[in-house]
Amino acid sequence: MSHDCARPLTAQGIYAFDARGVAKRFRHAAIFGALASLEPGETMRFCNDHDPIPLLHQIGDRFGDTIKMAYISRDPGEIVIDFLVTA
Repeated sequence: MSHDCARPLTAQGIYAFDARGVAKRFRHAAIFGALASLEPGETMRFCNDHDPIPLLHQIGDRFGDTIKMAYISRDPGEIVIDFLVTA
């Protein structure tokens, strides 16, 4: 089942980031840059082929409570996580 990884987003303030299309050596830097560019109230919908547990810890260390995370899908091969910027 697809959870908005393949479809364009239509909600204002939600921006797709499909990590599967980014070279592995650049992924974390690209993700951190994308999160840093969001304004409070905006969301990055992150799509990946695996659950990025180490990355989630790094995001928590770097951004603290300013980023709220919610899994949209944890299907094998399609992980979808919304990152909401709160402040």
